[in-house]
Parts: sequence; structure tokens; C-alpha cells
Amino acid sequence: MDDAIRERVEGLLGSPVEATRPAVRGYTPAIRVVVSLRDGRTAFVKAGVDEMTSGWLRQEHAVYDALRAPYQPAVLGWDPVDPPILVLEDLSAAEWPPPWTKRRIRAVVDTLAEVRATPPPPGLPRTRDFFERAPGWTMVAANPEPFLSLGFASDEWLESALPALLRAEAAAPLDGEALVHLDVRSDNLCVRGSRAILFDWNAACRGNPEVDLAGWLPSLEAEGGPPPETYLPAAPELAALVSGYFASHAGLPTIPTAPRVRDIQRKQLWTALPWACRALGLRPPGS
Repeated sequence: MDDAIRERVEGLLGSPVEATRPAVRGYTPAIRVVVSLRDGRTAFVKAGVDEMTSGWLRQEHAVYDALRAPYQPAVLGWDPVDPPILVLEDLSAAEWPPPWTKRRIRAVVDTLAEVRATPPPPGLPRTRDFFERAPGWTMVAANPEPFLSLGFASDEWLESALPALLRAEAAAPLDGEALVHLDVRSDNLCVRGSRAILFDWNAACRGNPEVDLAGWLPSLEAEGGPPPETYLPAAPELAALVSGYFASHAGLPTIPTAPRVRDIQRKQLWTALPWACRALGLRPPGS
């Protein structure tokens, strides 16, 4: 955090910053630090570093400002001047999975039920809009090489499985009027008591709330949790949708400003694709 950002944070919080430490979670190049103030308080500071991260930060703050929900962190300060700065409560003392326990999993499931019961603020895009901009198995069908380069499946497997995956993906139930976070993963949440606290609301939209469960469950299994069917037992179309998103992105070139993104996408594909195969009655990839 440079001196200019430090001065702006001190102005927002009304106390000099005595120390900073990096916040290790997150995959974007945005500045993320925990600050210790002279008056004894601590806070989490997030600042944009380019047009993309600044835009995401403005979208995230807009959702915090509109909702002010108990499953969101408290906002301590906001400065919209470029680069924008968002100051949130410091939740370092909360529980940050993994590892996952039954209680922690239940906290996320229950909190997602709270999210779906919250009327979405006006102006949010549709969940369908997001997936129409990022067509999964359709993209793989048009250019299979990035997916095949991962070594998850053979040409022969893809040729035989692709028709069913495309049909299921096209039929995925995306529409609805519920609030959808759309980026539920362990790096975007912590657990405090019986509730999960969800961060990074820049992708929030309105649609079918089961999309949040479907998007989270492959990462849960990848981090030692139960398979997705435990919490979403009859969702072949959503399984195809989620696996298609990861299949179409995990093999793409590394993002220079976010080099860890492809790795987490590969890990989620490793669990999402077998889930889709089980749900659709397809033979497993690699078989």
C-alpha cells in the first residue's frame, strides 16, 4: 500500500495507520491489506489498481450499499475517487475454511438460503446474461484444444459426451428473481458463529438461486467436502453448466495479472466434470 492510499485510508478512518499486512486470499491484482490503526482498531482495505479492478470494486460497493445484509461484512469507509478504496471490517478472527466441517458447510448452506430470500436491489444483471457471455460447452465445441490440453479427457470421450453436455447446458434453469452472489468459494467467505459472511459481490445478479449452490459445490468437494449431490441431488443441467464454464476456461492461457485463476478453475473442473457425468449418466472422463 503506497503513501497516497495510506493517507486516504487514514482520512476515511480518522486515525493514522501504524502497520499493514497483506491479505493472502483472492485472485485479482487488487490491493488487499489489513491495517492496524493507532487508536487500536483494525480494518480490511481493498483498492483498485487498474480499470478492471476499480470497476469491480465500484460494483461490489454498490451491492453493499444497497443491501446492508447481515451476511455481508460491515462497510467502514468508501472513497470512489480513482483508484477507489473500500474499507471493510476486519474478520481475521473468524473461521476461514478449508478445512470444512459439517457445521461450516451448514453455515454456508443456511446463509445462501438467507441470500435467496433477500430481494435483489434494482438494476442487477440477469444470471443468464453472465453465462451467455461465457458459453461453456459451446465454446469447447467450437475450439476443443484448450480443454483437451488439460489431459482430463480424450478426443473420443469428448466427441461422445459433448452432445449430452450441450443439451443439458442449454436447458440449465437460470431465470428467476432471487439474489445470486455468483462467486461463492472459500476465498470469498468466512464463518462467524452460525452464519457465513460473503465477500466480493461484484458479480451479483438476479436469477435462479440454485446457481449459487451449483457453483460452490465443486470447490467444496475439491477442498475435502462431500460430493455436490449431497446438497443438489437432481441437477444435471446445472452440473453441465458449471462444468462447461470451467472446461472452457481452465485450459486458456494464464492471466498475467491473476496467475492463480487457471489453477483454481482446473481444480474445480476436476470435481465438476465427474459430477456432470454422474448426473447425465455419461462415462467418466479419462475412461
